[in-house]
Amino acid sequence: GMKSSLPVCIVGAGFSGAVVARQLAEAGIPSVVLDERDHVAGNCHTARCEETGVNVHEYGPHVFHTDKEEVWDFIQRFGEMMPYVSRIKTTFQGKVYSLPINLHTLNQFFGKALRPQEAQQFLASKVDSTITNPESFEEQALSVIGRELYEAFFLGYTRKQWELDPSELPASILKRLPVRFDYNDNYFSHPYQGIPKEGYTDLVKNILDHELIEVRLGASYDPNSAAQWRHTFYSGPIDRYFDFRQGRLGYRTLKFEREVHEGDYLGAAIMNYGDLEVPYTRITEHKHFAPWETHSQTVIVKEYAAQCEVDDVPYYPIRLVKEKKMLREYQDLADTVKEEVTFMGRLGTYRYLDMDVTIAEALKVAQEYLGLNASQTT
Repeated sequence: GMKSSLPVCIVGAGFSGAVVARQLAEAGIPSVVLDERDHVAGNCHTARCEETGVNVHEYGPHVFHTDKEEVWDFIQRFGEMMPYVSRIKTTFQGKVYSLPINLHTLNQFFGKALRPQEAQQFLASKVDSTITNPESFEEQALSVIGRELYEAFFLGYTRKQWELDPSELPASILKRLPVRFDYNDNYFSHPYQGIPKEGYTDLVKNILDHELIEVRLGASYDPNSAAQWRHTFYSGPIDRYFDFRQGRLGYRTLKFEREVHEGDYLGAAIMNYGDLEVPYTRITEHKHFAPWETHSQTVIVKEYAAQCEVDDVPYYPIRLVKEKKMLREYQDLADTVKEEVTFMGRLGTYRYLDMDVTIAEALKVAQEYLGLNASQTT
């Protein structure tokens, strides 16, 4: 029809929007990508610090990990992925431990030299076996690792992260809580892991680099403009699209304090702080995300979690009972406009999504759109 001569509108130049734009462009469909910020790549944005030359993950650390081969193949077309293994340390009561909880952590924490089977038996004596159906984060932790490890590694950290007691948070936040009975301290267990050599923003720019893609930065989207476009893919906040008519979905935000130091500061990329008295949740030292580079100075960032206010950057969807009810109301509204608008991504679907899942879903969204429109494209 008339609309097939119009470009598609893509709201948001993060991974969601960039991947859809690229897939459509390669199928011959032009798009305009709008982003309110002055850079692409959304919260994955990386930028070199002028003072030190260190490539900083501006909105907190991003390590790419996936078990999806098609996602790994896709991103490798647009940037060189360097090998990178995430190893996280945590400080609690003046001692440093290795995360996720592994055999080293157990032996460090309890002052032992247990072998795997011994450690399994030892941990079994520590857990609360009366909890068969954990409902809260706290119950989940007590049933898997017991009180001492829970209080050292999760209680303070989680309370700072959410400003809620872990007894009020759902067990699902802790997901499967792995305990490893070996010395593997790789934070992730996916087969493909890495960080783009030139940073995420460079990678996303390359995805968007196509003659059929026009990127407009510092540009906001008017929900009343849907008729001007062939279709809209919206990766902004779903509640905002509908003018918050059901209320505002809750998010946690992060506040960052940046410092420059000489030499090395942590000796690692990420250090968590489990003590409640320490106001920040963690410190990241960004040069360690690019071990293939050398820098004489270092950029460290202290990270604080807070409730997301109107002008803050939303990071983590809260998704407690109240938010889930509100989300269902927005999903019903989204259904009424689905001919014209597809909601996608972390903000568009109000879910915490890792980068690889975001990309996989964007590839799928593009494929479905192209499938539906194959008959109309010339």
